[in-house]
Amino acid sequence: MNRLWAGWRMAYIKKASRPKGGRREPCLFCRQARARRSSKSLVLATSPLTIVMLNLYPYNVGHVLVAPRKHKARLADLSPEETLDLGAWLALVEGALRREYRPHGLNVGMNLGRTAGAGVLGHLHWHVVPRWNGDSNFMPVIADTKVLPEALDRTYARIRRALEGEMARAAKRRR
Repeated sequence: MNRLWAGWRMAYIKKASRPKGGRREPCLFCRQARARRSSKSLVLATSPLTIVMLNLYPYNVGHVLVAPRKHKARLADLSPEETLDLGAWLALVEGALRREYRPHGLNVGMNLGRTAGAGVLGHLHWHVVPRWNGDSNFMPVIADTKVLPEALDRTYARIRRALEGEMARAAKRRR
């Protein structure tokens, strides 16, 4: 089995989990759940129960995060309504990414706890990452660099537009 090390991530993880000024600041998702939808905040959409946003440090172009608005650490902590809303948003994000980027596949998953690789501790969230044949190359291994062929603001605009289309299609299906 080959292993691909991303040693640079630990510095980010330690920094993200460190309290500032002696007290813990609101986590990324709690903070962004109050932010306006914009390319600056990276918030693509919100509902009363869910936040959908781009990952500032994407593993691939189109890397979207879906999280409950309330700070919850475990799937068992979610209400049935939150579970349904999160599932509906995951489906909308999948549809938007498939339509807009035409990936060959998608990774959808979550890391629960530091040991599992969570960068934001205590607030569960799903990663939805488009994948293409050949999207992994030598750059991360040889040059410690991930090549992302699209600027984050362009990715935001594309996914936002595609997500609006998916929401409209979903509304029509419900009628």
